[in-house]
Amino acid sequence: MIPDEQITEIKKKLIEHLQNTLPEDKRAIAINQIQNMSKEQLEAFLVQSKMISQTEAPSSHEGAQQCVFCSIIQGQLPSYKIDENKDAIAVLEINPASEGHVLIVPKKHVETEDKLPQSAFSMAKRISKKLKTKFKPKEVKMLFSNVLGHEIINLLPIYENESLSSQRKQLEDEALIKLQKKLEKKSSPKKAKKPAKKTSKKSKPKKEKKEMAWLPRRIP
Repeated sequence: MIPDEQITEIKKKLIEHLQNTLPEDKRAIAINQIQNMSKEQLEAFLVQSKMISQTEAPSSHEGAQQCVFCSIIQGQLPSYKIDENKDAIAVLEINPASEGHVLIVPKKHVETEDKLPQSAFSMAKRISKKLKTKFKPKEVKMLFSNVLGHEIINLLPIYENESLSSQRKQLEDEALIKLQKKLEKKSSPKKAKKPAKKTSKKSKPKKEKKEMAWLPRRIP
């Protein structure tokens, strides 16, 4: 069964997904259905959608492989990636709570904050500095959230009093691509090797033999 504390977050993510995929005339009905689902109905919906397995708990390894963030890591769902290292990726939140909202997603399905890899925090600090430089917020908060047992880091720029529960903005692809280009890590160009200077051995000028002036032999 899905833990009670995850129900609200799962519904929120599902609604965000529907807002980006369904046509406008069908969107309101689908969102209303998600909002009014009971815990049992939600779990049945997730099983039917193959987001979790029927026999495994959502936090188990097999079920975890089908969570939305694992699908992003595996390339099964599109994302707007701005950075990556061996343990985590950084992607734009497609329905941000503020401009520049970034998610740090560990590549392994970790369930608690204390299991997040240290390199994910290093990446978060580096991107936070970039967000401050690019967008000039008052601060960038590092907040944690968990969906289907997958712990992630939210980097939320604060301009007024924004939080993760603030009203979300739905961004078009064009706006997301623009943000991605602004924030993505630029790979440093490799410096071209300078051609080795050819050291031409200059032939030393031959020393001219001094000609001895002819002297008459001394007569004893």
